[in-house]
Amino acid sequence: MKKLLFLTLLSAGSYCVSAQDQSKITGALQSNGNFFINDERIVAPGIPQYDYQKFGAESWLNLNYSNWGFDMGVRFDLFNNSNLLNPAGSYTNQGIGRWFARRKIGSLDLEGGYIYDQIGAGIIYRAYEERALMIDNALQGVKVGYSFNDNWHVKAFTGRQKQQFDLYGTIVRGGALEGFIKPDSTRNLTFAPGVGIVARTYDDPTITQIVNTIATYAPQDSTGAQYNTYAASVYNTLTAGNFTWYAEGAVKSNDVINDPNIFTVKGGKGKIENRRGYTFYSSLSYAGSGLGVTLEVKRTHNFSFRHSPFATGVQGPINFLPPMARQNTYRLTTRFSPATQEIDEQAIQLDVTYKINKKLTTGLNVSLIQFPDGTELYREITPEFIWKEKRKWQIIGGLQILKYNILIYQSKGDYVDALTPYAEFLYRFSSKKSVRVEAQYLDTDDEFGSWINALVEVGIAPHWLFSVSDMYKLRHKSEGGVAPPVEKTKYDGLHFPAVSAVYTHKANRIALSFVKQVEGINCAGGICRFEPAFSGVKLQVSSVF
Repeated sequence: MKKLLFLTLLSAGSYCVSAQDQSKITGALQSNGNFFINDERIVAPGIPQYDYQKFGAESWLNLNYSNWGFDMGVRFDLFNNSNLLNPAGSYTNQGIGRWFARRKIGSLDLEGGYIYDQIGAGIIYRAYEERALMIDNALQGVKVGYSFNDNWHVKAFTGRQKQQFDLYGTIVRGGALEGFIKPDSTRNLTFAPGVGIVARTYDDPTITQIVNTIATYAPQDSTGAQYNTYAASVYNTLTAGNFTWYAEGAVKSNDVINDPNIFTVKGGKGKIENRRGYTFYSSLSYAGSGLGVTLEVKRTHNFSFRHSPFATGVQGPINFLPPMARQNTYRLTTRFSPATQEIDEQAIQLDVTYKINKKLTTGLNVSLIQFPDGTELYREITPEFIWKEKRKWQIIGGLQILKYNILIYQSKGDYVDALTPYAEFLYRFSSKKSVRVEAQYLDTDDEFGSWINALVEVGIAPHWLFSVSDMYKLRHKSEGGVAPPVEKTKYDGLHFPAVSAVYTHKANRIALSFVKQVEGINCAGGICRFEPAFSGVKLQVSSVF
């Protein structure tokens, strides 16, 4: 079937070129090549890419075709000794990673194949792709949509989630009604309400695994199980002048979920339980007169929603819980990033920017994440300023004040308290030549201790970008003649350099870099996971056509 679809698209493309009709073919290629160079000082033993494979690669080739009112597409995926699925393992496979066909007939919208979509902010359902973390939970199934008018539409879908080149057994179905309201008597007031519902049905093997697990518990730890779980949400975006307010509330019926932070009577950590859940998320923003303010709040309780209670990490989520921490960009300010807690989390984030004059802009971000009992998980306070001197040069400076519960997020230690001042200087010699310099200093006595990072980047428009950086681990000093713990001296005195060259021509980009990277949290799109250290050469090629 997949080979037939691929050949059909290619033949259709050949026909459209010869017929010179209104058809259209577009495509994109992304390829990553990793050459692994073992460094026993930073790389843990037992990782196959370093021990004997030496090379890994990932590629995605998209082809999209439009004609006769149809949109069709196919994507070929390839993984050779890839460490994306499991950063400490090796994955090899290839095949059709996605295909779809979509047709709009008047007010009716039909789609089949691998479908990406979401309801509201994604709290009860989000099918999406995040290649940097090997997330691809597209729904293989069908979706039907209908537009009542220009402002109101409804959609419904059903299918099974993608699992690399296979499918999970769990069945997912759902729907949503969304609209747009603008009262005639006002110019600046609009509403965009919506309501959605999603249902998940476990397959027999998953129920059997749940029952067998419960059977190992003591009687007082036993819990029930059911095939079906339902989640529903109500959401709205209100716009009034310079204000925008988004709010979404969601509830979930009894669901068999895994709580990793509790103990069974028999002494095991982690336990599956049958619980109801809810989530509330809201964002209020103001923009005007040089001032921008965004306030976000979130409360999550038992809202893990996956294809199986035994699924962990980035594999198999049905929904997406919005992250509540600042999306940092510098290497040392991203050392300690919080992963969203699905079982229990309450959080608030405030982001303020104010343009004092044409040259100076100031900002402040405050993020607070806790368990409901008050246990602090994450606290970040980051004041920042940007000074622009016409179009010639620019300075960014700030200070990250951080408290991070590394026991919860990485299962080690206790808390990390850190101060990280950072600065960035950009100077434009001309419209085509520029240089950018970064510097950060992470000051802490926790985890591995303090670090320094510096980067120099040279841009030669429109084609070239060169950079060189180094992240250096400061040595721990003995206190009172007592040597510091072994973990704190693990990387003492080591350099983690990176050298890269990027060539861009039109829609084509080639990047070659030599990288040494310390173990830690990697985040993309608000989703985080722990990754081991990396040492080697990376080649990245992308093209859009």
